[in-house]
Amino acid sequence: MSSTVSLSSKLSRIGAALLVLALTSISLTLWLTWQLEGGAAAVNEAGRMRMQTWRLTSAVQAQRPPAEVQALVQRFDASLALLREGDVARPLFVPWDDEVRREFATVERLWQSQRALWSAPLVPDDPLLLQSAEEFVQAVDRLVLSIERQLSGFIVLMNLFQLVMMALAIGGAVVMLYTGYLYVINPLAHLRRGLRQLEGGQFGARIDVDTQDEFGQVAAGFNRMAATLQSLYEGLETKVQAKTQRIEAQRARLEALYEVSDFLAKASTIEELSKGFSQRVRAVMKADAVAVRWSDEANQRYLMLASDCFPQEMRAEERSLIAGACACGSLQPDARTRVIPIHSHEAAPMRHCARAGYQNLVSVPVRLQQRLIGEIDLFFRSEVHLSADEAELLDALASHLASALEGLRAAALEREAAVGEERALLARELHDSIAQSLAFLKIQAGLLRSAVHRQQPDQVLSTLDELDAGLKESINDVRELLVHFRTRTNTDDIAAALQETLQKFQHQTGLPTRLQLDGDGLPLPPDVQVQVLHVLQEALSNVRKHAGASHVSLDVRKGARWRFTVRDNGVGFDTRQQRSETHVGMKIMRERAERIGASVELVSSPGQGTSVTLTLPPYPVTGSGVGTMGLNLNDLAETLPAP
Repeated sequence: MSSTVSLSSKLSRIGAALLVLALTSISLTLWLTWQLEGGAAAVNEAGRMRMQTWRLTSAVQAQRPPAEVQALVQRFDASLALLREGDVARPLFVPWDDEVRREFATVERLWQSQRALWSAPLVPDDPLLLQSAEEFVQAVDRLVLSIERQLSGFIVLMNLFQLVMMALAIGGAVVMLYTGYLYVINPLAHLRRGLRQLEGGQFGARIDVDTQDEFGQVAAGFNRMAATLQSLYEGLETKVQAKTQRIEAQRARLEALYEVSDFLAKASTIEELSKGFSQRVRAVMKADAVAVRWSDEANQRYLMLASDCFPQEMRAEERSLIAGACACGSLQPDARTRVIPIHSHEAAPMRHCARAGYQNLVSVPVRLQQRLIGEIDLFFRSEVHLSADEAELLDALASHLASALEGLRAAALEREAAVGEERALLARELHDSIAQSLAFLKIQAGLLRSAVHRQQPDQVLSTLDELDAGLKESINDVRELLVHFRTRTNTDDIAAALQETLQKFQHQTGLPTRLQLDGDGLPLPPDVQVQVLHVLQEALSNVRKHAGASHVSLDVRKGARWRFTVRDNGVGFDTRQQRSETHVGMKIMRERAERIGASVELVSSPGQGTSVTLTLPPYPVTGSGVGTMGLNLNDLAETLPAP
């Protein structure tokens, strides 16, 4: 074949030729096999006709009923029809030729002439019966012999085809072996020889290319690879050194980025953060000085947050820069990290940089969510050229600085909001409890002044008793308020805080308490736990003030909707005629419950005690926090007199 023909085409042509020969031989063999199977079935059916003839004769001689004889005649008709028409499903068909057709016609003629004889009444010993049967059987035998001679020819022909197929198989194997050696094995041997030479360091090894097929293309590719390896090997040491230096530079940049990120995450103040950042950036970039500037909301003025190795006189002058007055602080919204030659600027501040010996300024914008909020200025006393990797590192450091400063600002706002919430909470507590008691004491003080002025000793003593009871109640309210704030929750389970609350209540009042927990449920968030505790503490406070109970229990049912029930066996009251103190207490509890989407239910009747049930929604949440405004509650509690 031509050397320009591809290997796949060569193998396809050879394989197609062999396949056509094989398919032809297989088709002929299958056809002969089909003929033999159908002929053999026809021989069996013809032999069956002989047996049916003798059965028919035996039935007549045995004087079997006419219906049985007629059934045998019909079977014989069916056998003749089967031989005549054949049956593809079995398969069964007669291999017709002139001799077979002639013998079959003889059998049919004899049967048609004898069929009336078999159908008419016969004498069992009639010699015509046996003579007719003998004649018919001989005709069937001649038909069988003619079919068998035809089948013998097919068998000889099939054996011939088998020999031809064997010869084709041997020839095809030889052709395939020769083709494989010529087009595959021999080129592979040349390629393997070339690979061994390359493994031995002989990069000048080449393979002769004399064809354009796949192996010719592989050989050409091998030659190109060898040439490339040869050129790479010659300059390998230089390239490895350059790659090593680049990898080392990348490692140093990543290490610097990790170090700065770790520092920014640990810094707690803006001064510490900006000062440490400027020192580390100067060390990473090997700059002579660094200044970190922050912009106001309108980007009209830049304030220097921190600097490192920056001249003192320049730091005083540039502590606050107007935007656009100098190369520093003149960033546009779309500005990028850039190198600014200092000597090419005529602005007065730039002349200060020139007098300080700086030749180049690297300006790095600091952005937070695409908003320009400041810049980092690096000063160099020599020429500097930023690579793409260095610019990317500076941008990443600036982004980390912006995120860290924003984190500090957010933390400060959160602390401020927490302080405000704590103050509002304490104010509500004071208003709902102590303020009312103080208002009552003020009224009693006015009554006392009036009684003294009128010289009413009995009224004075009564008022003093009221003042004494009011002061004790106020002290108890203050202590109870401090207990509320000292109680801490557990993020996993509220049971410990509930137990602590009941113990403090029992220590304060001397009443026995019981805590019962049932069911399973997801832990409550800490802020929700705080609100739950305050509601329960307010319920316990009402028990202490008004119930006159001898026992208090707290039942907790965990589940999708948590339920807390405070029960006492006190005097109870008519809920339709609540006292003002109880009404205030319920108002406080309901306000707290509304913060977490919960509900409070009060059940009571005179002489039957009281129960307060707090039911939480499936997923309670609250955005408010609680705290103590930094007060030392233990010290404050110790300053109060005992009740």
